[in-house]
Amino acid sequence: MSTSSSLIDKAVDQLSRFPGIGKKSALRMALYLLKQSEGETIELSESLLKLRTEIKFCKQCFNISDADLCNVCVSPSKDDSVVCIVKDFQDVIAIENTGQYNGHYHVLGGLISPVDGVGPNDIKIPELISRASAGVIKEAIVALSSTLEGDTTEYYIAKKLRELGVEVSTLSKGIAVGGELEYADEMTLARSIKNRTKMNY
Repeated sequence: MSTSSSLIDKAVDQLSRFPGIGKKSALRMALYLLKQSEGETIELSESLLKLRTEIKFCKQCFNISDADLCNVCVSPSKDDSVVCIVKDFQDVIAIENTGQYNGHYHVLGGLISPVDGVGPNDIKIPELISRASAGVIKEAIVALSSTLEGDTTEYYIAKKLRELGVEVSTLSKGIAVGGELEYADEMTLARSIKNRTKMNY
């Protein structure tokens, strides 16, 4: 797609890199920005720059954060004895939106995948084991997608945590096999958390 302006073409090219955004949608977005006041466009660009340069990852759970510890980790209303293990911070957002979970989180940042050369030490599993070794965590809810990689990671984590005396449970199977957690509707996700089951392997 080409327009009469190379500047618009470049903006369209950049915007179309977003997931689910095609060239036509990107063009509509670029033209919309042109119609806004210069101040609003500058505010948007500054907020995006700050997002990229100032965002942090929580030093305890590895969730996205504005400070060294995220707002979940510092919340006094959260149960320190329960941790929900997820693949990515999108899953934290999805679970928090259900309003049915009052524990902490641990974001792995990926899944074990031998085919792709990703082992336990390539994601945040050692940090999870270190947290569990402190003795505060009594239950770990493994909330990973029901895929080959998710099941492999779940099995590995369950074995390691059970050796430390931590009770390990998993989401009930309201989540479709092979489905991504972040795309589950809030009702299904809430029910899966509430009806979680102990893992026996």
